[in-house]
Amino acid sequence: MLEPLHRLLQATLKTERRIDPFFRPAIDSVVRWPLTRLMNWTINLTRSRDVPPLAGERFRPDEDESLDTMVAEMQRQLDIDFTPGNYERAGNTKTHGLVRSTLTVRDDLPEHLRHGIFATQRSYPAWVRFSNPGPHVEPDIDDVGFGSIGIKLMDVPGAKLMDDEHFTQDFTAVSTVTFVTPDTRENARLQYWSRRHLPIWYFLSLRHPHVRDFIMQALWNRTLANPLANEYFSCVPYLIGEGQAMQYSFHPLTPVSTRIPNLPRRPPDNYIRDNLAASLRAGDAQFEMRVILQTDPFLMPIEQNSVLWDPRLSPRIPVATLTIPKQEFQSPAQFAFARQLTLNPWHCLPEHRPLGNQSRARKRMYYEMSRYRQARNGETHVEPTGDERFD
Repeated sequence: MLEPLHRLLQATLKTERRIDPFFRPAIDSVVRWPLTRLMNWTINLTRSRDVPPLAGERFRPDEDESLDTMVAEMQRQLDIDFTPGNYERAGNTKTHGLVRSTLTVRDDLPEHLRHGIFATQRSYPAWVRFSNPGPHVEPDIDDVGFGSIGIKLMDVPGAKLMDDEHFTQDFTAVSTVTFVTPDTRENARLQYWSRRHLPIWYFLSLRHPHVRDFIMQALWNRTLANPLANEYFSCVPYLIGEGQAMQYSFHPLTPVSTRIPNLPRRPPDNYIRDNLAASLRAGDAQFEMRVILQTDPFLMPIEQNSVLWDPRLSPRIPVATLTIPKQEFQSPAQFAFARQLTLNPWHCLPEHRPLGNQSRARKRMYYEMSRYRQARNGETHVEPTGDERFD
């Protein structure tokens, strides 16, 4: 019974995606933030106030068990969905494009933000990967409605928290303002339902419902048109120097086309990639990197990632500019190179250590899943230098 109901819900969602652009922007401009804050308030009503102090963490005894389940379920899903030589990432699956870019740190940062890559004003070469969440590679209009960005800085000096790369610093973010699951225990349940190809029942389960998380995600999921038009949020916290926690975001600065051809009929399968390519043929694009500092250990939690860090509690502060120059990126060699890259937030300086149970899980999960995928494809992990060139 669950499968036909799930198919019906998915069909309804896919139908909505085709008419979403005609009304959603106007609705979002009026109600999205008020409804987000209302839903966030109801989530906070049911949370314990026994939380770690600012920038503090608290380990749970079931973290390793949850992580084992997550990895096992994701590997099983890859084995079900893909064949050797064609394995894709278990999350952030479909690559819209891997593009060359530069991250430039501002020269006017206050002293308390001058840590890690923000310690001095300089520019870092970077590869930026735009993708959809997955876990399948499907026509863009059929995806669940949020995008992701993965940024790999290069030429970053200093010791790193993982030793498989020595000169990189990775940042990952998605276009929803909160994470899809609150913690690793619930993430393990999501991976179970995802492996069964019934992910909606993670949210609507009678035993462990996540209706409020579903609404929070729905408020920020929409029909996407162009990766350069999206704002991206880290959703999980990181250090920015000892004893100080942040989340970060990337805010688009460049007007780009968001037209989706053929709506409400079926658009081209890869229209998001097409729009990205057209925008970067026309000229450069920029994002402003912003950080929000934790000022309240309960309202801005470390260990619960489906809670909004409200910018009314702590403003978002511009710290750097991400510039993506005019370019072509669609050669087969460049897409093949994207498959060899491993993005992991633990590719980082100690000053930017990931915080919280889901971040702790990512260290091993991202590493094992990338190596599992690459082994099935006969590929090897590559640490880029920025000197790569493609036809």
